[in-house]
Amino acid sequence: MTDRVVDPELLIHRDASGLAHAVAARFVTALVDAQSNGRVAQVVLTGGRVAAAVYRAVAESPAGRTIDWRRVEFWWGDERFLPPGDPERNETQARDALLSQVDVDPARVHPIPADTGQTAEVAAEAYATELAATLSALSDDKGRAVPAFDVLMLGVGPDGHVASLFPGYPQLEVTDVSAVAVHDSPKPPPTRVSLTVPALNRSREVWFVVSGADKAEAVAEALKETSTLPASAPKGRNRTLWLLDEDAAAQIQ
Repeated sequence: MTDRVVDPELLIHRDASGLAHAVAARFVTALVDAQSNGRVAQVVLTGGRVAAAVYRAVAESPAGRTIDWRRVEFWWGDERFLPPGDPERNETQARDALLSQVDVDPARVHPIPADTGQTAEVAAEAYATELAATLSALSDDKGRAVPAFDVLMLGVGPDGHVASLFPGYPQLEVTDVSAVAVHDSPKPPPTRVSLTVPALNRSREVWFVVSGADKAEAVAEALKETSTLPASAPKGRNRTLWLLDEDAAAQIQ
């Protein structure tokens, strides 16, 4: 399979609540579609207020009952390197809003390792190993590699960062590993673990889920063909969606 570059699609919703419910409905449909094709659905979660609202809406949706949650593999695009159960961890947020509300298979939930005394570098290497062990088995009937993830969700920061890949940071240029440690983050906490751009791009669909006027400038810049922002780098093999509310879309030309 050759890499494809797909033009991004924009879908704009009135406000953050409407955005969250629309993304939740799309998420349920994507998982059902993956499972109807006989696959264990592979999804990558993100953090933030809008993401938490999406997860709550999925958990509360009657349509969510059509998903076999035990046949969904959960990953994270990045994580704050904090102790287990810390409320600031993306994992904790997703568990509280969704994973504790549905019947998941614990063996198919793959959080990025927490800070238990080891370094973030050790955590990143462990996550890369776990990704490789699970995803190396994904191939088509001719043995060709296929996109690893069905859906990968990302937020965008006001500075244009995605996952924990920040503008000007060397981790943005890493191509030989799938996960990296990030130190001296411009937003707290300072230490994080993130998937790299090549790992993010192993997705059938990449969804940018963005709300708020403080993100509008970064969204508009990332969508330019000449953009060098981190948010311009992730692209789905089949589809790249920018799912926005009106405030986040306000500066798009």
